[in-house]
Amino acid sequence: MKGATAVIGSLPSATGALALDIYRMSMRFGSFTALDGVSMKVAPGTVHALLGENGAGKSTLVKCVAGFQRPSEGSIVIDGREQAVANPVVARALGIGMVYQHFTLAPGMTVAENLLLAGGKTPALIDWTQKRAELEAFLQSTPFRLDLDARPLDMAAGEKQKLELLKQLYLKPRLLILDEPTSVLTPQEADEVLGHVRDFARAGHCTVLIITHKFREVMAYADDVTVLRRGKAVHATSVPATDPARLAQAMVGDAAAARPEGPETASKAPATGIVLAQAAVEGAAQTASLEVQGLRVMGDRGTLAVHDLSLSVLAGEILGVAGVSGNGQRELVEALVGQRARAAGAVRVGGEPYAATRGENHRLKVRSLPEEPLRNACVGDLSVAENMALRDFDRPPLYAGGRLRFGLWRSRAREWIKGYGIKTQGENAPIRSLSGGNVQRAVLARELHGEIRVLVAANPVFGLDFAAVKEIHTRLRGVAQQGAAVLLISEDLDELLELADRIVVMSEGRVVFETAAAGAQRQVLGSHMGGGHHQPSTGSSV
Repeated sequence: MKGATAVIGSLPSATGALALDIYRMSMRFGSFTALDGVSMKVAPGTVHALLGENGAGKSTLVKCVAGFQRPSEGSIVIDGREQAVANPVVARALGIGMVYQHFTLAPGMTVAENLLLAGGKTPALIDWTQKRAELEAFLQSTPFRLDLDARPLDMAAGEKQKLELLKQLYLKPRLLILDEPTSVLTPQEADEVLGHVRDFARAGHCTVLIITHKFREVMAYADDVTVLRRGKAVHATSVPATDPARLAQAMVGDAAAARPEGPETASKAPATGIVLAQAAVEGAAQTASLEVQGLRVMGDRGTLAVHDLSLSVLAGEILGVAGVSGNGQRELVEALVGQRARAAGAVRVGGEPYAATRGENHRLKVRSLPEEPLRNACVGDLSVAENMALRDFDRPPLYAGGRLRFGLWRSRAREWIKGYGIKTQGENAPIRSLSGGNVQRAVLARELHGEIRVLVAANPVFGLDFAAVKEIHTRLRGVAQQGAAVLLISEDLDELLELADRIVVMSEGRVVFETAAAGAQRQVLGSHMGGGHHQPSTGSSV
């Protein structure tokens, strides 16, 4: 802290919009490189958009700027002077404020109290008459009108997001970082918020760096844009010099590498994504292994995350679900596998209603490969053998005569460890001691054991090395070839294009596009992922 204090004492007390230069920034976590030599210039008094798929490095970059992480290499230059942003306190002293993707409010305190807490210098005794007058004057200078006596626990999601922004504006930041600021706002609220943010920047009050996945917001409100892909800055331009199609291409890779959509594949494309989804559900009811109709799911913030979603997956088919992170995919998966309640809609497996109970999973032969398996599919302190037995520990042959047969648990685990190439100290080692790829192999062994009718896989290779990715992809293909319906949710278009038979795109909780994978065009998929309106020459659009 002494070092931080010394740094803060030497910081300039400049006001107004700052100039930010990121120079060759890299960030490594062990063998994983989250940022790879990224350079970026953000001009003072501008709105600079940061685009990229999930895992591209966007959040890592802004966390380094805001002092939450120290980059492995590279420099942060503010107004032409290199700064060591050692922690958020230093960042605050430099005039850097950040509105996070997740709420950071004190829910039981009033709007006034939340605003005062944001300053970090709240006195022991507060002259509320004076402070309320100051806060009222502050609110008169902002685009939002919130009741100073209201409490976040009684607010709608949009009001909470406005309060998060007000907290930062109250501190008069020189650089305002916004992480998906409109994710819980209506289109009208989003336009209101971004319009005023743009006005603040153009008036010279602050510089704005905004992470978003919506091309419409970039085109309407940003001055410049930088696209990250797999930890590298692959595209930087002024907004007037680009369009959603080019931004989509930069996000998802070289469109020329995609398979062209010719007459044969084009003729198979549906008129619209929704029509195809409904036709699949209605016309293929006799052969669909998984059917989802009108599904509605609430998100963590009390708003709908999945809106009247319908899809079906046939036996032997891999249906890929594409989308930028935060568009309802996680909530969809959790609702399908029983980790989140369904607000409305129906799910059927093999024509039977499916509520994702443990008994139904066994009877209807449903399996799942969740993202972050150590957190979502394992008990970390239990052994590898015990985790491998979670599906059937109470069924023969692992259970017989009123007794758990631990010897069989362990012997089967040894077979699976060998068969799946799992690197572990043995079947009795705690599963949390394994690397991510080996945890995923252990979960695969458990979930792919026996007959499978439906497999739900969510980002099954995220963060894994090349060898693990290749092996898991091979096994997923094998599951489909044996007649199972595979629902593959992934934020990696390369993975979907390689594995899927059909691809649907989710945006803002809805299926907005659908096409055969054989004729899919990356830039078209990317445009729909970003909420853009680029129309394909053939295919479907909603």
